Amino acid sequence: MPKPKTTKLSVFKGREAKLNHAIFQTLALKGPQTVYDIHKNVKKLRGLRYTHYGNISKRVRALLQQGYVRQLCIRRSKAGFEAIVYDLALKAYAAIILDSVSLDALLDRMDEVSAMGFLAVIATLNETKRS
Repeated sequence: MPKPKTTKLSVFKGREAKLNHAIFQTLALKGPQTVYDIHKNVKKLRGLRYTHYGNISKRVRALLQQGYVRQLCIRRSKAGFEAIVYDLALKAYAAIILDSVSLDALLDRMDEVSAMGFLAVIATLNETKRS
């Protein structure tokens, strides 16, 4: 049976898709972390062993700007520096779920109330696009 076609989200497209997946996976499974901790955990993943710290830092800042990651607090490191602790935002969890579900399956399970909310969000998107 063929895999159902899913719509790819922009966060999981392009050259940074693999790293975004890895950052999301690390934060989802291990909880809130600093960029240093994210880097340590991402390097353990297959195919990302030689990922540079700077690339992780850039991706986390970009995901923060896009609203997928949020700053939780500032923590003092053992060396005495201040490090920002990052956590996944609800938008990231929604992106992970939407990436694994086909639109047909989503529409099949949607009731009237959910469909109304879904359409309301889409309508606001269309209004902002016209402005």
